[in-house]
Amino acid sequence: MGGPGDPPEGTPEGAPGGGEDEYRSVVFDESFVRAARLQEYSAQERMADHAPAVRRRPPLHRGLSRQALILVVLIAVAFGTAIYMGVRHPYGTPQSREPVGSLRMTVIPLVPQGKVPGASDAEYLYEHSPAAQFSVGAEGIPLPVFRRTGHFSESQVLTALTTAKDYLVSSSLDPEVLDGSQTRPARRLLNPDQLDQFDQSFEHPAADGRHAPTGWLVRFDPARAELADPKIRVQGSLQAVETDSATLEVSADHTFVYALRPTGSGDKARVSLFTVRRELTFRFDQDDLRLHQARLVVSSVQAGPLSCVEDSARQLRPLLAGQTATAGGPAGTDPYATGSTTSLCGTLAAEAQPKP
Repeated sequence: MGGPGDPPEGTPEGAPGGGEDEYRSVVFDESFVRAARLQEYSAQERMADHAPAVRRRPPLHRGLSRQALILVVLIAVAFGTAIYMGVRHPYGTPQSREPVGSLRMTVIPLVPQGKVPGASDAEYLYEHSPAAQFSVGAEGIPLPVFRRTGHFSESQVLTALTTAKDYLVSSSLDPEVLDGSQTRPARRLLNPDQLDQFDQSFEHPAADGRHAPTGWLVRFDPARAELADPKIRVQGSLQAVETDSATLEVSADHTFVYALRPTGSGDKARVSLFTVRRELTFRFDQDDLRLHQARLVVSSVQAGPLSCVEDSARQLRPLLAGQTATAGGPAGTDPYATGSTTSLCGTLAAEAQPKP
């Protein structure tokens, strides 16, 4: 016979022995019981009130833990601070400020010490001047040996150098730019952010270091002088360096020598030489390189023979063969000598002139 705790027919086959049942592994702890939505009335409560066997418990209202509450408060404070700093930052906005990347320029006229030398033939003058060994036209602006930088590829460095060269050719050698009839060849190579400054320089020229047309390009007064020989002599150098991870800088230092004669005088007029030393600094970012454009940020120009009393900011008004200046500067300056500088108005060194 089975024991008092055994089923009438004994323990079922396959069931665990020793009084264990299949629900023993389920643990109904205190938190589980408290979380139950239904609660059974006691036998006494059911006998007294004839209530149903169970009643529904009100849901538990669990609050946020302390850590979660602190995190929410910190996020709210940070968000509020960011909004406040965005609306009222402690740094004042400058009231007057130059546009980023605007051109700073200097144009220095060089005054001859006597009569301007002349000859009947331009080639003869070139042969007897410091420009005798100069190349002709764009050949005098060769590209240097270059390599990639830390943040710019070799092709990007090449693009920067080529764009700088194109600007020099367009602004110093184009006949329509030289006679003042065109500005577009140089303008089209500039970053759009500089076009307002460029246009204002030609619409309202001023010798203020920002708006001199001759700081952007070489242009002669068409009423005074014209080219006597289209083979302009040029010599100089280009150099590219990476100034930061986003900027390539190209420095250009070139001397241009023009053979000029009085406008409308014909082939029989005496010819003289006019020298322009241009030191330019270009900057390029990734967009400039992609669009084949440049930012011209520094332009230093020395040109002569000129007179100090003439306005050289608007256009160059050369002193031609046989002419003398009415005013001069304090010291001689040789535009052929690398590193030579002067201020405001200088004297054109005698060795810089041809000796026919």
